[in-house]
Amino acid sequence: MGQKKTFVLRIDPEKFAALEKWAADEFRSTNGQIKWIIDQALRKAGRLKKSTFKDKGNKSDEN
Repeated sequence: MGQKKTFVLRIDPEKFAALEKWAADEFRSTNGQIKWIIDQALRKAGRLKKSTFKDKGNKSDEN
């Protein structure tokens, strides 16, 4: 898979609080929730190759 990239995300406090609550409701970390949201958006847009999909139903993926 290679190394993971890091970057700064600036988000307003209200949206971040909503994201934290959503993550907690799904038993994910906030980082895991952001990764899940990005993955879902990329799948929906057809931007990922099918071989890169790794949805194993694991909601506790932290990294």
